[in-house]
Amino acid sequence: MNRTVVTLILLISGALLLSGCQSAASKAYDENEIKRAKSHYNLGLDAINKNQLPKAFDELMQSDAINPNQPEVLDLLAYSWYLHGNLEKSELYYKRAIQAGGGSISHNNYGGLLLVLKRYDEAKKHLEKALEDPRYRNQYKARINLGDALLGLKQYDDAINAYRDADRFGARQTLSRLKEAQAYIASGRLNYAQALYETMLQENSSDRAALVGLVDLLKLRNNHAAARKQLMLFKGNSKSALDRAWAADELEKFR
Repeated sequence: MNRTVVTLILLISGALLLSGCQSAASKAYDENEIKRAKSHYNLGLDAINKNQLPKAFDELMQSDAINPNQPEVLDLLAYSWYLHGNLEKSELYYKRAIQAGGGSISHNNYGGLLLVLKRYDEAKKHLEKALEDPRYRNQYKARINLGDALLGLKQYDDAINAYRDADRFGARQTLSRLKEAQAYIASGRLNYAQALYETMLQENSSDRAALVGLVDLLKLRNNHAAARKQLMLFKGNSKSALDRAWAADELEKFR
């Protein structure tokens, strides 16, 4: 074989080998960077759970700098900005999270922010988008938020149905039923609201949130005697010293 041809083959083989080594090294570098970014994200999440907001920002921003456009990082940064009180930046990061491929979680969380901003029609669209994926584990939260959006749009029957759906998907929570009662009140169906509050208290006599709703409703209906009776029953049955103190203070207001 011609010496020139042999040399050329060796050069090409060497280049391919070098390229393969560089590719493997690059892949290993990328994997390490992804792990670093994930580690910072986990530290940021832990800081959020411990109410350490400055540390959360630091860790999450590092994660975003190392590996940009991670939906879960952008979503948590959006929540951090919400906690910080900057709703404009919170919205910006939720939009980035969705653009980066954020699914039901990001749509639900962004929908929740839009509720705070009272942009109910926009919120409804994102919350419906969140519910498109049947695998989404926090179905009941999205359905409660959807109910709130519909309530804001004064679509009372649809809101009530959303709250009832949330009750089916989150059987261990009572927020959806409290919201349903509020929807009845908003739509002028006070008897339905009172019956729901009373049912909740029959099921759990120590449900302070249900009692607050019932007492407020009884005051609205000028039935102060019934409100006092409910407070006295609660005060006598509650095992919580704080709840008994609250009930006693509320009873004082009737004197």
